[in-house]
Amino acid sequence: MKPVTIKVLHLIDSGGLYGAEKMLLTLVAEQRRQGLAPMILSAGKPGQADKPIETEARRLGLPVTPWRMKPGFNLTGARNIIRWAQEHGYQLLHSHGYKFNVLMGLWPEFVRTIPLITTLHGYVKAPRFSKSWLYESLDRLGLSQMRTVVLVSEAMKQQIPRTIAHSARVTVIPNGLDVEVVRAKAQRPVNDACRRFINHHSPVLLGVGRLSPEKGFACLIQTLAEVRHTYPDAGLIIVGQGGQRERLAFLIGQHGLQEHVLLPGYVDNVPALMSRASLLCMPSTTEGLPITLLEAMAVGVPVVATDVGQIGEVLGGGQGGWIVSPDKVSQLGTDVVTILAHPPRTQAAARWAGMRVARDFSATTMARRYEEVYRQCLALCRREADSTV
Repeated sequence: MKPVTIKVLHLIDSGGLYGAEKMLLTLVAEQRRQGLAPMILSAGKPGQADKPIETEARRLGLPVTPWRMKPGFNLTGARNIIRWAQEHGYQLLHSHGYKFNVLMGLWPEFVRTIPLITTLHGYVKAPRFSKSWLYESLDRLGLSQMRTVVLVSEAMKQQIPRTIAHSARVTVIPNGLDVEVVRAKAQRPVNDACRRFINHHSPVLLGVGRLSPEKGFACLIQTLAEVRHTYPDAGLIIVGQGGQRERLAFLIGQHGLQEHVLLPGYVDNVPALMSRASLLCMPSTTEGLPITLLEAMAVGVPVVATDVGQIGEVLGGGQGGWIVSPDKVSQLGTDVVTILAHPPRTQAAARWAGMRVARDFSATTMARRYEEVYRQCLALCRREADSTV
């Protein structure tokens, strides 16, 4: 007997097309292939134009509903989403970020009538008492309202309350990747600005992610300054958008690197850039299991990254790349020069990484594990409903 199709509404309020967004697009594509009925609800401010995740979902032929609502603690807006989900027969709400963790978690399940699960993609190290810190604090408190909390790495259990971390409600599902799709994208052209920059610089270092402090891009600019003592034509491309752009531009000018660092903003085909880069650098202070890392492994670009989250384990303790202790990230320039000086070692690491990601981090495996979580959650809800009759 064929299993009943599950209608799941994925909730996200994103500012770009980074790890969480890419993971969600990959998951939805695979869920459709596996017979589920997913929908992405992408929230934004009233009057906001299409967001990157909406544009990319349409390009890929994936179901997406743009939803515009007032920002902040908009409980009325959340209630409207719940009503819409009820009217359209969705059986599960799947949140991907603190906004909907908080807003949906504030409504008790007997009001929602639809069980709520979340995937935690990672927390930033927000300054105490900042807006982000407040949201993350509320997010952690709200995890008790979730039917299931999915972590993308085992290491993330240290970031959530102990009372929840080891409960049956928490499960770990590593991010997955459609390796063949990523490798096909890597063969496409890059935009003109990036192409010209790459043609005039060698080696080319690459950083990818939201322009925020925890990504360590300020350190990466200092790293380039040191690398240029050995490789005068070296260049650095930092892909992404975010609040630190002005700060990074100031540091670039301070080091006199205006001709050697490119900040292209949002780039719609990061794998194509990766395939043309000499090294992906990830000096992050916090991560879960970054999609950027998996994409780099699939494409075959060598990686140097801090040992945070699941990165060290995914790279096999160093077999698939170079791992740097977070407290020694100031020495990254020396490490990069050493890596660039040993091509056979970099090539061997890249081959190992390519085999690892294809074997252990497939989109198919990820989607099947989520389906198991969905079915277990719905079965438990049915048993609870039957017991009250």
